[in-house]
Amino acid sequence: MSTKAISKSLLTGSVIAFLIIISPYIFYSYKSFPDTKIWETFIFTFESGFYEKVSVSFWTILGKFVPLYLLSIWFLTCKHWWYHVILIPMGMYLFQLIMAINDDVKFSDEIEIWYLIPIMAVIVPLVYLIRTKIFTSMHNPTLEEIEYELQNKKNIFSHFRDLFKS
Repeated sequence: MSTKAISKSLLTGSVIAFLIIISPYIFYSYKSFPDTKIWETFIFTFESGFYEKVSVSFWTILGKFVPLYLLSIWFLTCKHWWYHVILIPMGMYLFQLIMAINDDVKFSDEIEIWYLIPIMAVIVPLVYLIRTKIFTSMHNPTLEEIEYELQNKKNIFSHFRDLFKS
């Protein structure tokens, strides 16, 4: 590996480590917001509706944002074949964040599963397909093995058990 590649890798790793290290500071920044219903700055005015206090609003928002932030870093840096599965909890936290920002919602964690089902319906088969392709490329069955498998009458449970063996 060249010196340039090593220094680029070191810089990238340092930036990722820094982004992870500051995550508690991002979360605890809610303590810097006022304990009032209205927060006025020279740029904007923020009025907390549902949560009654600005600090509680940002505590709720940051409680959803920080896990989404960390999961995003994990998704972008993961080198495993199953990294698409990380999109499922990311979607859950994204919907919770949207619901937390929307002050008019009574129950913020109630219906996001219905929005996640279509995402899961795409990601789970995609990950299974990737796993199957990797397994097939590693074991590369011969024509005789495939014929034996087809001639050997198995029930559906045996097939599923065979598919999920590692």
